[in-house]
Amino acid sequence: MYRWWIVVACLLPLADISAESIECEQCEAWNQDQAPFRIFGNTYYVGTRGLSSVLIVAPSGHVLIDGALPQSAPLIARHIEQLGFRMSDVKLILNSHVHFDHAGGIAELQKLSGAKVIVSDAAAAALRSGEPDRADPQFRTLIPYPGADNVQTLGSRNSVSIGKLELKAIRTPGHTRGGTSWTWQSCEAERCLTMVYGDSLSAVSDDTFRYSGDERYPEAKADLLGSMKALDAVACDILVTAHPGLAQLWLVFDEQGRGDRERLVDAAACKHYAATARDRFARRLESERKE
Repeated sequence: MYRWWIVVACLLPLADISAESIECEQCEAWNQDQAPFRIFGNTYYVGTRGLSSVLIVAPSGHVLIDGALPQSAPLIARHIEQLGFRMSDVKLILNSHVHFDHAGGIAELQKLSGAKVIVSDAAAAALRSGEPDRADPQFRTLIPYPGADNVQTLGSRNSVSIGKLELKAIRTPGHTRGGTSWTWQSCEAERCLTMVYGDSLSAVSDDTFRYSGDERYPEAKADLLGSMKALDAVACDILVTAHPGLAQLWLVFDEQGRGDRERLVDAAACKHYAATARDRFARRLESERKE
C-alpha cells in the first residue's frame, strides 16, 4: 500500500481560491489538468485528468458529482466557469464515496457555491468531519481532509431532484460502506441517453483488512458483490467512473477535451465494468484464501 503524508495548506496559482493541499504518491498525477468538455446533453466533465467530477446543468440549478482532492477544487471551479456556467448556480453536490481523492474538494466547492451536499447515511459522518471511517477497508492509509457543512443524508430516498432534473441513487457499498452511484437522463434534441456515474468497485484495502471476513466491516464481501450486481443490471448508455480511466474515457478524449463523443455510447458499459471488477475481486479472494 502507499505511504501518505499530510502537508500544510497552500495557495494554488491556478485560480484565486485558497485550498488546503494534501500529498500522496499519486496525487500529482491525479490532479493533472484536463480541459472540460461536454459528455452528452446537459452533462459535462469538469474533473482532473485522474479524478472525475461531473456537472449536470439545469434551469433550476446545477448538480456536481464528486470534488476530487482538496487541491482539485480550484481546477474544478475554473472548469465550470470555462464552460460558461457559474459556481453560484451549483445548488447540489453529490458524492460517490468519501475517500480524500473523491470528496476532498467538496468543502471548498461548497463554500464557493453555497450548495447543499447529499450523501448516503453511512457516508455522512466522514464527509462532515473529514476523518476516515474506522470501518473503511482502507482506513489505515486514508488521509483526513476538510469537512463539509450542510451535509444531508439520503435516508430512505432513492433519488434527489432539482426542478425537473432527477438523479437516482444506486447504493454501491463495499469499496466503502457508504458508496453510491448515480444515474440520470441527458438529452440532445429528441435523443435522450441514460447516464451513469459509477462508484468504485475495487477491493482495495490496507494491509490488515480481509474481504473474506473482517470484524471491521463484516458485510464488505456481500456488499461489494451486491454493488457489482446492481451496476450490472442498471440501464446504462454512457458510463463515467470515479477514476475516469476505468471507463476508458481517455481512449475517446484528449487533454484538450477533443474526441468523438459518440464513441462513449455503449449500452454494455456498466456490464463490462461490473464483470471486470468481479474478476479482480475473485482474484483478491483467492489470494486471501492462500494466505
